[in-house]
Amino acid sequence: MSAHACYDRGMFSLETNMPRLALLSVLASALAGCDPAPQTLSLSGQTMGTTYTITALDKSGDLDPEAVQAAIEATLAAVNTTASNWDPTSEVSRFNALDTTEAVAISAEFAAVIEAANQVHAQSLGQFDLTLGPLIELWGFGSRTPETPVPSDEAIAAALARVGQAEVLTLTNTDPPTLQKADPETSVFLAAIAKGYGVDRLGQTLTALGIEDFMVEIGGDLLVAGQNPEGAPWRIGIERPQEGTRAVEEVVRVSDLGMATSGDYRNYVEAEGVRYTHILDAETGRPIVHTTASVTVLAESAMLADAWATALLALGAERGLAVAEQHDLGVLFIKRVEGGETPRFETVASPRFSALQASE
Repeated sequence: MSAHACYDRGMFSLETNMPRLALLSVLASALAGCDPAPQTLSLSGQTMGTTYTITALDKSGDLDPEAVQAAIEATLAAVNTTASNWDPTSEVSRFNALDTTEAVAISAEFAAVIEAANQVHAQSLGQFDLTLGPLIELWGFGSRTPETPVPSDEAIAAALARVGQAEVLTLTNTDPPTLQKADPETSVFLAAIAKGYGVDRLGQTLTALGIEDFMVEIGGDLLVAGQNPEGAPWRIGIERPQEGTRAVEEVVRVSDLGMATSGDYRNYVEAEGVRYTHILDAETGRPIVHTTASVTVLAESAMLADAWATALLALGAERGLAVAEQHDLGVLFIKRVEGGETPRFETVASPRFSALQASE
């Protein structure tokens, strides 16, 4: 996942790959007119192995920054308790560790993540798949260091036989909801949806505190509500999918939507001059090979945007655009233009994406 933007007169700066120290500050935002100017509350810190950033407008002037910070930290702790694959005590880790095929009760929060993932899995031709863990580990993009950068055909086939979200994972919406494995070794890997889920939970926390205008970001996944400090739609820059640069390829205007970008250009391995990206094709079990370098999705929630960005990058612009049109998704594909000495890119937008930009 990667996204980048710059804040200047309505644009917000995200340096998602840079380390952050926890920061709490309240800044005055000067707006024209005689009414008291709203304050801008800025919070940032570390979570989920990356950083978070929050910008919120305090129109009443009576928010307690320390109370807001405490609520944010409590929400992030709850998110990790549910959805962190890196915390062995989290709910998802405990489910993965179960040596049973019996249905087990899970929390409503965990069930909501699985239900959203099932929706995207079904609509993305199976390309979004929470059970790809064996393949992720096989290619060395998980916690394991592989013996060889490129697995054998036999190893890939064996891993493929153990995955397939619709076949190996069953969610039942009872009270409480239950989740069931088809095989005791089935595991759930939430990296492509957990950040979006966390962003949505933070947005719910801010809304509960009475904050109507905010931008929440975790590792490049965003949720925006209302307007920015200048009283306009939030403006987010999409990073050019090119190694060694921090340039902005396109700026989008966003209000009351989740946004996520997935790219193939930061997390990869090389072997014998070939680059293998961390985005895997769920059908072949191998890294994608098409020319689509980046996908940005606008959706009603950051969780769905997060999942769809991964799924549509795996599909590529050609197949992905048809899926986006079928499900009325707001998507911007950035493709590499092959040939030439200088890297060049072209963008392809879904009808919904173009309509959203025209309406802002």
